[in-house]
Amino acid sequence: MAPMDWLENHELLLFFRRNKTEMSCLENPHTFLCQLRDHDLIPEVRYKKVQCMKSKDNIRKGLYDLLDWFETQRPQKVREFWSCVFKDFILNQYPALQLLRNSLMDGSFHFDISEKVGKEESDKGKRKALSDSEEEEEEEEEQQETSVTKKGKLRSRSAHGDDDKEEEPAGPSSQLSPRKKAKKLCFSTPLKKAAENSIWTWPFYRNQLPVTCGEREGTLNRARLAKGERCIVVGKQWFTPTEFEIFAGKKSFKNWKSSIQCMGTPLRKLIQLEGYLPAIKYKGGPRKAKKSLFTSGDAITVLSGDEDEQEDRDLDAEDGVSSTSKESSLAVSDEERVEQAEQQPQASHDCGKRVFRVTCGASEGTLHKKRFASGTCGKSIRTQTSWMTPVEFLKSALDREDASWKRDINFEGKPLWFLMKADTLRIHSLQCDCSLCKPDDAEQRNQKNDDDCGICRREEGDVVMCDECPCSFHPACHLPHVEDDLLRDNGVWFCTFCVFRTNKNCFGSKGLEREAALSYQISQRMLQCQYLLLRLWSADEEQIFAANPRLYLNDYSGVIEAPMWLGHIAGQLQQKRYQTVGEFETDVQLVFSNCALYNRENAELLVTANRLKEFFDRKFKSVFNIN
Repeated sequence: MAPMDWLENHELLLFFRRNKTEMSCLENPHTFLCQLRDHDLIPEVRYKKVQCMKSKDNIRKGLYDLLDWFETQRPQKVREFWSCVFKDFILNQYPALQLLRNSLMDGSFHFDISEKVGKEESDKGKRKALSDSEEEEEEEEEQQETSVTKKGKLRSRSAHGDDDKEEEPAGPSSQLSPRKKAKKLCFSTPLKKAAENSIWTWPFYRNQLPVTCGEREGTLNRARLAKGERCIVVGKQWFTPTEFEIFAGKKSFKNWKSSIQCMGTPLRKLIQLEGYLPAIKYKGGPRKAKKSLFTSGDAITVLSGDEDEQEDRDLDAEDGVSSTSKESSLAVSDEERVEQAEQQPQASHDCGKRVFRVTCGASEGTLHKKRFASGTCGKSIRTQTSWMTPVEFLKSALDREDASWKRDINFEGKPLWFLMKADTLRIHSLQCDCSLCKPDDAEQRNQKNDDDCGICRREEGDVVMCDECPCSFHPACHLPHVEDDLLRDNGVWFCTFCVFRTNKNCFGSKGLEREAALSYQISQRMLQCQYLLLRLWSADEEQIFAANPRLYLNDYSGVIEAPMWLGHIAGQLQQKRYQTVGEFETDVQLVFSNCALYNRENAELLVTANRLKEFFDRKFKSVFNIN
């Protein structure tokens, strides 16, 4: 997660000012400067001026002047500046920038130190000035000598350790009473000092905390924790604290408040320190089995009490807390506890979801939260063939058209009203005039197709919508590319998926040998190859194999002799560079063999690559009717 998401612009500008000198000393700053110029952060004239410099000293001075100019002339673009220089391919080339980014992520850069120090020095100066004027008007030389003597005694006593408390000479404004030593900024965990300057009050930690459990590292979102949602993110995957504990291989602990730590401090301590973390209870996750419903080895069990309640009881016992609350909590039977949990909708991790897999009878689809308005407004359920309102989905599945959609449409075995009771889905009022409830003609047409591109999964940019299926595509993502003339035409347009489905029975008989399929002239089988590549690209949901890996992996060319990626294959198909189907198939297989060679120690990525390879092989056999 990007550190800029939790920092204000003035904090990022302060971070920029503190690190200008370090950035000006970058070795070979050509790529760094090109990145700033390409994003219009620096003018072309200043870029060329630095690029023309030869000596290292001149380059450093010129780069510093350029950064100084940016700070004074374009401070409003400081967030965009850090977003550009924190790209992976930039960080790989400049370790100094990697260290700067880390200092934001781990909180080692202090945004408030200079302000507090400056304030203390200013206050000290004011006190000193006021004290001096009072001494000149009210005190005589003999009193001043006495004060000096007392100061000397205080310093001598403190130096010899006669007093357990750390003391300093009394300030000018308080000559008779000694003043305690000024507190230093707290660089330790709140276990040692829960002081005003604790690291947990730094701006970066307002919304997130770095956490670890065993060898696993993640980021805890405070707001999600307070709501009882999945609050710990690792990569792009969210976990509840219990799930993160299991993910880290610490399932046997059954006490996430102690096993999950933040910079060496268990979360239990942060929860006990008022104001640092909310004391919430998670209702889901593994629980202690009390009674088996079946006698087999795979018996389903009735669970009593949630895990957090058990943890709290254990912690109370450790700390010598009275067990009265424990006894009262055990008064409810196991069966009653489970029944209550089933009947009462809870704010679970479903609140953070945006897409829900739903069923109605034998029909399946996905409900998209941002499109939902009511049973009849907002085509929010997508099936393989179309977008529907909940009532339309009910009619297509059960041939009924009534208000029972809340009960008959299910999500994970629960009726849809469960999500409404949990306030995950909200029905718009009858007076609502939003684009979902009262769409115009164009908005009504747009609801029939996806909001994002079916290939790259991004919503940015214009998309062309298929008139047969609910898919949408960026013109350059689709194969063949959708030309501007076709976009201006108001005629009917079918995507490659629909064209292939319509004509798949015209591609020859079954029982073809693989060698025969590979020897086909691609000009006769262009539609099949375009369909296969689009299906593979769409299946790569994280777009791992879409772009040139050399753009973000500096050592890739040293390991892989012939880089290959899906975008390059698409370009070859679009420009009709392949002669046979075999040439196309070889390049696709090269993508996966390169991945296996370069990522031999990355088991997770290898699993993804193998899954996509098997998907392509299966589709290839089906499309070309291979035995």
